[in-house]
Amino acid sequence: MPAAYEQYLVPVVFRPFAEDLAERATALHPRRVLELAAGTGVLTASLLAAAPVAEVTATDLNEAMVAFGATRVPGAVWRQADAQRLPFPDGAFDLVVCQFGVMFFPDRVEAFTEVRRVLAPGGRFLFNTWGPLAAHGFEAALQAGLERAFPADPPQFFRTVPHGCADPAVVAAGLTAAGFTVEDEQELTLQGRARSTSDLVTGYLTGTPVRAAVEECADGTAVRTTVIQEVTARLGPGPVTAPMTAYVFRAAA
Repeated sequence: MPAAYEQYLVPVVFRPFAEDLAERATALHPRRVLELAAGTGVLTASLLAAAPVAEVTATDLNEAMVAFGATRVPGAVWRQADAQRLPFPDGAFDLVVCQFGVMFFPDRVEAFTEVRRVLAPGGRFLFNTWGPLAAHGFEAALQAGLERAFPADPPQFFRTVPHGCADPAVVAAGLTAAGFTVEDEQELTLQGRARSTSDLVTGYLTGTPVRAAVEECADGTAVRTTVIQEVTARLGPGPVTAPMTAYVFRAAA
């Protein structure tokens, strides 16, 4: 899954936002940076390029992602870690960053509280979350394809997890409950560009947890064909461009 995620989804969906988040992080002049839910290291690499003097520790709950990321971005220190039980001392970092990861935390307030614990006084927590599913051109089309391919019980992963944290007021309330002061909250829409809908669908069906539903299906090839047909009908065969909306938060410990 990490290889498919890196090949098909990172350049199209995640790199544009990683570059934005790295630029925002660099403006804070960090020295000790902790990254949560680092995945295969797209933000990690952008951080090291933008702030080469910073010490970056990249973590992810998924050991396969950590192993892949450590090979791809060896300039960071990589560790497997649960965001709700971080294996670091109090005040160890002056910046914690997270790209599209907080939606996966089972208890966001607990995770935010851990982030605040490992931040030095006055440290910052910088992260982004996806907006509503309808505001993500690629994933809205993909969900429509899944609903066509699985008419009785379509996978709801994209609706409930990546886009399940799409109310910025709820996110801000969680930060406040954890003791943070929300300094900035912005809506950001960037354009994603995919070489083809076939590549895009391949990435989503093999590089995300939806993969399990496809593999459990009796005819995974038919599922892929149906999803490609629906995405192509909505976006064209490719190259395709679609808007993707996210929210960016900066909070102070």
